[in-house]
Amino acid sequence: MKPLILTSLHGLQLKESGRAKTVIAFCFKFAWGQLPPPDKLDEYLGPHLPKQERGDHWSCFIVGRLPPEQKDCQHLSLAEFCRPYKSVELWFDSEPVDQLQLIWLLDGLRSDPETVAKLKLRLVSYDMLTATPEQLAKWRVPVFKITPAYLELASTVWQAYRASMPEAFFGLLRRDLSRFPMLQPVMIDLVEELPSASTGLGATEMRLLELVAAGYAHTNDLFYLRSLGLRGVFSDWELRLLIAGLAHGRTPALMGLDDEIRGICQENYYRFDDAFRRSRLSLTDFGRAVLAHEEDFSRHNPIDRWWGGTHLTNDNLWRYDPVLIPPVRQ
Repeated sequence: MKPLILTSLHGLQLKESGRAKTVIAFCFKFAWGQLPPPDKLDEYLGPHLPKQERGDHWSCFIVGRLPPEQKDCQHLSLAEFCRPYKSVELWFDSEPVDQLQLIWLLDGLRSDPETVAKLKLRLVSYDMLTATPEQLAKWRVPVFKITPAYLELASTVWQAYRASMPEAFFGLLRRDLSRFPMLQPVMIDLVEELPSASTGLGATEMRLLELVAAGYAHTNDLFYLRSLGLRGVFSDWELRLLIAGLAHGRTPALMGLDDEIRGICQENYYRFDDAFRRSRLSLTDFGRAVLAHEEDFSRHNPIDRWWGGTHLTNDNLWRYDPVLIPPVRQ
Protein backbone atom coordinates (compact mmCIF):
# COMPACT_ATOMS: atom_id res chain seq x y z
CA MET A 1 0.00 0.00 0.00
CA LYS A 2 1.37 3.40 -0.97
CA PRO A 3 1.84 5.87 1.91
CA LEU A 4 -0.11 8.96 2.76
CA ILE A 5 2.08 12.03 2.20
CA LEU A 6 1.80 15.21 4.25
CA THR A 7 3.60 18.14 2.65
CA SER A 8 3.50 21.85 1.81
CA LEU A 9 2.42 23.58 -1.38
CA HIS A 10 5.95 22.85 -2.65
CA GLY A 11 4.98 19.17 -2.80
CA LEU A 12 1.83 19.41 -4.91
CA GLN A 13 3.40 17.37 -7.71
CA LEU A 14 3.93 14.39 -5.39
CA LYS A 15 0.38 13.29 -6.22
CA GLU A 16 1.24 12.96 -9.91
CA SER A 17 4.58 11.31 -9.18
CA GLY A 18 2.92 8.09 -8.07
CA ARG A 19 4.73 8.06 -4.73
CA ALA A 20 1.54 8.27 -2.69
CA LYS A 21 -2.05 7.14 -2.68
CA THR A 22 -3.13 10.45 -1.15
CA VAL A 23 -1.33 13.78 -0.68
CA ILE A 24 -2.33 16.52 1.74
CA ALA A 25 -0.51 19.82 1.05
CA PHE A 26 -0.83 22.50 3.73
CA CYS A 27 -0.58 26.16 2.76
CA PHE A 28 0.20 27.85 6.08
CA LYS A 29 2.91 30.54 6.02
CA PHE A 30 3.91 30.96 9.62
CA ALA A 31 6.74 33.41 8.90
CA TRP A 32 4.41 36.32 8.13
CA GLY A 33 1.71 38.01 10.13
CA GLN A 34 0.05 37.04 13.38
CA LEU A 35 0.00 33.30 14.02
CA PRO A 36 -3.41 31.62 14.20
CA PRO A 37 -4.46 31.01 17.83
CA PRO A 38 -3.78 27.50 19.20
CA ASP A 39 -7.46 26.53 19.27
CA LYS A 40 -7.81 27.47 15.60
CA LEU A 41 -4.86 25.26 14.66
CA ASP A 42 -6.31 22.44 16.77
CA GLU A 43 -9.55 22.77 14.83
CA TYR A 44 -7.66 22.49 11.53
CA LEU A 45 -6.39 19.05 12.56
CA GLY A 46 -9.46 17.91 14.48
CA PRO A 47 -12.82 16.48 13.35
CA HIS A 48 -14.79 18.65 10.95
CA LEU A 49 -17.11 21.03 12.79
CA PRO A 50 -20.39 22.39 11.37
CA LYS A 51 -19.27 25.98 12.00
CA GLN A 52 -16.02 25.65 10.03
CA GLU A 53 -15.68 27.63 6.83
CA ARG A 54 -13.92 26.44 3.70
CA GLY A 55 -10.17 26.30 4.26
CA ASP A 56 -10.50 25.87 8.01
CA HIS A 57 -10.05 22.08 8.05
CA TRP A 58 -7.26 19.73 6.97
CA SER A 59 -9.59 18.03 4.46
CA CYS A 60 -9.57 21.21 2.36
CA PHE A 61 -5.88 20.60 1.60
CA ILE A 62 -6.27 17.18 -0.03
CA VAL A 63 -4.65 17.22 -3.48
CA GLY A 64 -7.04 15.92 -6.14
CA ARG A 65 -9.89 13.55 -5.44
CA LEU A 66 -10.00 10.92 -2.78
CA PRO A 67 -10.54 7.26 -3.76
CA PRO A 68 -14.22 6.24 -3.55
CA GLU A 69 -13.66 4.23 -0.38
CA GLN A 70 -12.37 7.35 1.43
CA LYS A 71 -14.89 9.96 0.32
CA ASP A 72 -16.78 9.78 3.60
CA CYS A 73 -13.63 10.20 5.70
CA GLN A 74 -13.23 13.96 5.39
CA HIS A 75 -15.20 14.62 8.57
CA LEU A 76 -12.53 12.82 10.64
CA SER A 77 -9.58 14.33 12.44
CA LEU A 78 -6.31 14.12 10.52
CA ALA A 79 -5.02 11.52 13.01
CA GLU A 80 -8.09 9.34 12.42
CA PHE A 81 -7.71 9.71 8.66
CA CYS A 82 -4.09 8.51 8.92
CA ARG A 83 -4.91 5.27 10.73
CA PRO A 84 -5.74 3.00 7.76
CA TYR A 85 -2.36 3.76 6.16
CA LYS A 86 0.64 1.59 6.84
CA SER A 87 2.91 4.66 6.78
CA VAL A 88 2.54 8.44 6.72
CA GLU A 89 5.45 10.28 5.11
CA LEU A 90 6.39 13.89 5.83
CA TRP A 91 7.85 15.68 2.78
CA PHE A 92 9.06 19.17 3.73
CA ASP A 93 12.02 20.86 2.08
CA SER A 94 14.62 23.31 3.41
CA GLU A 95 12.55 26.50 2.96
CA PRO A 96 11.37 28.28 6.14
CA VAL A 97 7.71 27.86 5.17
CA ASP A 98 8.21 24.08 5.03
CA GLN A 99 10.25 23.67 8.19
CA LEU A 100 7.76 25.72 10.22
CA GLN A 101 4.91 23.60 8.90
CA LEU A 102 6.82 20.45 9.79
CA ILE A 103 7.36 21.33 13.45
CA TRP A 104 3.76 22.59 13.78
CA LEU A 105 2.39 19.38 12.30
CA LEU A 106 4.51 17.14 14.54
CA ASP A 107 3.40 19.16 17.56
CA GLY A 108 -0.23 18.77 16.49
CA LEU A 109 -0.03 15.00 15.92
CA ARG A 110 2.11 14.05 18.91
CA SER A 111 -0.89 13.31 21.16
CA ASP A 112 -2.03 10.39 18.97
CA PRO A 113 0.35 7.42 19.50
CA GLU A 114 -1.26 5.31 16.76
CA THR A 115 -0.58 7.96 14.14
CA VAL A 116 2.87 8.78 15.50
CA ALA A 117 3.86 5.12 15.06
CA LYS A 118 3.26 5.47 11.32
CA LEU A 119 5.17 8.73 10.81
CA LYS A 120 8.32 8.81 8.67
CA LEU A 121 10.37 11.89 7.83
CA ARG A 122 11.80 12.29 4.34
CA LEU A 123 14.97 14.40 4.29
CA VAL A 124 14.12 16.45 1.20
CA SER A 125 17.22 18.38 0.15
CA TYR A 126 15.87 18.98 -3.37
CA ASP A 127 13.71 21.82 -4.69
CA MET A 128 10.27 20.24 -4.80
CA LEU A 129 8.65 23.37 -6.19
CA THR A 130 10.42 23.19 -9.56
CA ALA A 131 10.63 19.40 -9.85
CA THR A 132 8.52 17.50 -12.36
CA PRO A 133 6.45 14.48 -11.30
CA GLU A 134 8.93 12.30 -13.18
CA GLN A 135 11.85 13.73 -11.22
CA LEU A 136 10.01 13.32 -7.93
CA ALA A 137 9.29 9.69 -8.77
CA LYS A 138 13.02 8.97 -9.27
CA TRP A 139 14.44 10.86 -6.30
CA ARG A 140 16.21 8.83 -3.66
CA VAL A 141 15.21 10.58 -0.46
CA PRO A 142 16.51 9.35 2.93
CA VAL A 143 13.75 8.35 5.32
CA PHE A 144 13.74 8.32 9.14
CA LYS A 145 11.23 7.00 11.63
CA ILE A 146 9.77 9.64 13.92
CA THR A 147 10.62 8.83 17.54
CA PRO A 148 9.51 10.53 20.78
CA ALA A 149 12.75 12.53 20.72
CA TYR A 150 11.78 14.02 17.35
CA LEU A 151 8.36 14.95 18.67
CA GLU A 152 9.74 16.52 21.84
CA LEU A 153 12.20 18.66 19.88
CA ALA A 154 9.66 19.75 17.25
CA SER A 155 7.15 20.72 19.93
CA THR A 156 9.77 22.64 21.91
CA VAL A 157 10.81 24.66 18.86
CA TRP A 158 7.21 25.35 17.80
CA GLN A 159 6.12 26.48 21.26
CA ALA A 160 9.19 28.72 21.53
CA TYR A 161 8.44 30.27 18.13
CA ARG A 162 4.86 31.08 19.05
CA ALA A 163 5.80 32.53 22.47
CA SER A 164 5.22 36.24 23.11
CA MET A 165 8.98 36.85 23.38
CA PRO A 166 11.77 35.39 21.18
CA GLU A 167 14.16 34.51 24.03
CA ALA A 168 13.33 30.79 24.22
CA PHE A 169 13.57 30.40 20.45
CA PHE A 170 16.92 32.16 20.35
CA GLY A 171 18.19 29.97 23.18
CA LEU A 172 17.38 26.83 21.18
CA LEU A 173 20.07 27.74 18.65
CA ARG A 174 22.58 26.42 21.21
CA ARG A 175 20.77 23.08 21.42
CA ASP A 176 21.51 19.95 19.38
CA LEU A 177 19.04 20.16 16.47
CA SER A 178 20.65 17.48 14.33
CA ARG A 179 17.49 15.35 14.23
CA PHE A 180 16.16 17.99 11.84
CA PRO A 181 19.22 18.86 9.70
CA MET A 182 17.44 21.64 7.80
CA LEU A 183 15.84 23.29 10.81
CA GLN A 184 18.76 25.18 12.38
CA PRO A 185 19.60 27.21 9.21
CA VAL A 186 15.94 28.20 9.00
CA MET A 187 15.90 29.21 12.66
CA ILE A 188 18.96 31.40 12.09
CA ASP A 189 17.28 32.99 9.05
CA LEU A 190 14.18 33.71 11.13
CA VAL A 191 16.17 35.28 13.98
CA GLU A 192 17.96 37.50 11.47
CA GLU A 193 14.57 38.91 10.45
CA LEU A 194 14.34 40.59 13.85
CA PRO A 195 15.18 44.31 13.60
CA SER A 196 18.89 45.06 13.53
CA ALA A 197 20.36 46.96 16.46
CA SER A 198 21.76 49.62 14.13
CA THR A 199 19.14 49.93 11.36
CA GLY A 200 15.83 48.77 12.87
CA LEU A 201 15.25 46.56 9.81
CA GLY A 202 15.35 42.80 9.33
CA ALA A 203 17.79 41.02 7.02
CA THR A 204 15.37 40.77 4.08
CA GLU A 205 14.50 44.46 4.25
CA MET A 206 18.20 45.32 4.26
CA ARG A 207 18.82 43.02 1.29
CA LEU A 208 16.03 44.78 -0.61
CA LEU A 209 17.72 48.13 0.02
CA GLU A 210 21.04 46.68 -1.13
CA LEU A 211 19.53 45.42 -4.39
CA VAL A 212 17.74 48.67 -5.16
CA ALA A 213 21.00 50.56 -4.46
CA ALA A 214 22.74 48.22 -6.92
CA GLY A 215 20.31 49.28 -9.66
CA TYR A 216 17.52 46.71 -9.46
CA ALA A 217 14.69 49.18 -9.85
CA HIS A 218 12.11 46.76 -11.29
CA THR A 219 10.15 44.85 -8.68
CA ASN A 220 9.78 41.89 -11.04
CA ASP A 221 13.56 41.37 -10.85
CA LEU A 222 13.51 41.56 -7.06
CA PHE A 223 10.83 38.90 -6.77
CA TYR A 224 11.87 36.37 -9.38
CA LEU A 225 15.64 36.50 -10.03
CA ARG A 226 16.94 33.81 -7.69
CA SER A 227 20.53 34.65 -8.61
CA LEU A 228 20.18 37.89 -6.60
CA GLY A 229 20.46 35.94 -3.37
CA LEU A 230 17.25 37.32 -1.90
CA ARG A 231 16.45 35.41 1.28
CA GLY A 232 13.73 32.74 1.17
CA VAL A 233 11.91 33.57 4.41
CA PHE A 234 9.06 35.45 2.73
CA SER A 235 6.89 34.77 -0.30
CA ASP A 236 6.71 37.07 -3.33
CA TRP A 237 3.50 38.57 -1.97
CA GLU A 238 5.07 39.22 1.42
CA LEU A 239 8.06 40.89 -0.26
CA ARG A 240 5.61 43.33 -1.86
CA LEU A 241 4.30 44.23 1.58
CA LEU A 242 7.86 44.72 2.91
CA ILE A 243 8.62 47.07 0.01
CA ALA A 244 5.39 48.99 0.65
CA GLY A 245 6.44 49.38 4.28
CA LEU A 246 9.84 50.75 3.25
CA ALA A 247 8.28 53.16 0.75
CA HIS A 248 5.19 54.37 2.57
CA GLY A 249 6.47 55.02 6.07
CA ARG A 250 6.54 58.43 7.71
CA THR A 251 10.16 58.74 6.56
CA PRO A 252 10.49 56.46 3.52
CA ALA A 253 13.64 54.56 2.63
CA LEU A 254 12.43 53.88 -0.92
CA MET A 255 10.81 56.06 -3.54
CA GLY A 256 9.28 55.29 -6.92
CA LEU A 257 6.63 52.86 -5.73
CA ASP A 258 3.46 53.55 -7.69
CA ASP A 259 1.33 55.80 -5.49
CA GLU A 260 -1.87 54.02 -6.55
CA ILE A 261 -0.86 51.17 -4.22
CA ARG A 262 -1.89 53.29 -1.22
CA GLY A 263 -5.54 53.08 -2.28
CA ILE A 264 -5.67 49.45 -3.44
CA CYS A 265 -7.07 46.81 -1.14
CA GLN A 266 -4.50 44.03 -0.76
CA GLU A 267 -7.15 41.44 -1.58
CA ASN A 268 -7.31 42.96 -5.09
CA TYR A 269 -4.20 41.01 -6.07
CA TYR A 270 -4.07 41.87 -9.79
CA ARG A 271 -4.36 45.64 -9.38
CA PHE A 272 -1.85 45.49 -6.52
CA ASP A 273 0.58 43.45 -8.64
CA ASP A 274 0.16 45.68 -11.71
CA ALA A 275 0.99 48.75 -9.64
CA PHE A 276 4.20 47.06 -8.43
CA ARG A 277 5.17 46.18 -12.00
CA ARG A 278 4.81 49.83 -13.01
CA SER A 279 7.07 50.97 -10.18
CA ARG A 280 10.71 52.00 -10.59
CA LEU A 281 12.40 51.97 -7.22
CA SER A 282 15.31 53.98 -5.90
CA LEU A 283 16.69 54.87 -2.47
CA THR A 284 15.85 58.09 -0.70
CA ASP A 285 18.63 59.96 1.12
CA PHE A 286 17.27 58.45 4.31
CA GLY A 287 17.33 54.97 2.71
CA ARG A 288 20.99 55.43 1.81
CA ALA A 289 21.73 56.45 5.39
CA VAL A 290 19.93 53.35 6.73
CA LEU A 291 21.84 51.15 4.30
CA ALA A 292 25.09 52.70 5.56
CA HIS A 293 24.01 51.97 9.18
CA GLU A 294 23.95 55.71 9.87
CA GLU A 295 20.20 55.92 10.54
CA ASP A 296 17.68 53.71 12.33
CA PHE A 297 14.46 53.17 10.37
CA SER A 298 12.49 52.45 13.55
CA ARG A 299 13.35 55.82 15.08
CA HIS A 300 11.58 57.62 12.23
CA ASN A 301 8.76 55.22 11.36
CA PRO A 302 6.08 53.24 13.21
CA ILE A 303 6.80 49.50 13.55
CA ASP A 304 3.85 47.12 13.74
CA ARG A 305 4.51 43.55 12.63
CA TRP A 306 4.75 40.01 13.96
CA TRP A 307 7.73 37.72 14.38
CA GLY A 308 6.30 34.36 15.34
CA GLY A 309 4.25 35.07 18.47
CA THR A 310 6.14 38.31 19.23
CA HIS A 311 4.34 41.53 18.35
CA LEU A 312 7.05 43.96 17.29
CA THR A 313 6.23 47.61 17.87
CA ASN A 314 8.34 50.68 18.60
CA ASP A 315 7.71 50.05 22.31
CA ASN A 316 8.39 46.31 22.04
CA LEU A 317 11.25 46.20 19.56
CA TRP A 318 13.32 43.08 20.08
CA ARG A 319 16.55 43.35 18.11
CA TYR A 320 19.29 41.05 16.89
CA ASP A 321 22.90 41.95 16.15
CA PRO A 322 24.20 39.17 16.55
CA VAL A 323 22.90 38.64 20.08
CA LEU A 324 19.29 39.03 21.10
CA ILE A 325 18.62 42.52 22.48
CA PRO A 326 15.44 43.09 24.53
CA PRO A 327 13.38 46.25 24.13
CA VAL A 328 14.44 49.40 25.93
CA ARG A 329 11.57 50.18 28.29
CA GLN A 330 10.73 53.83 28.74
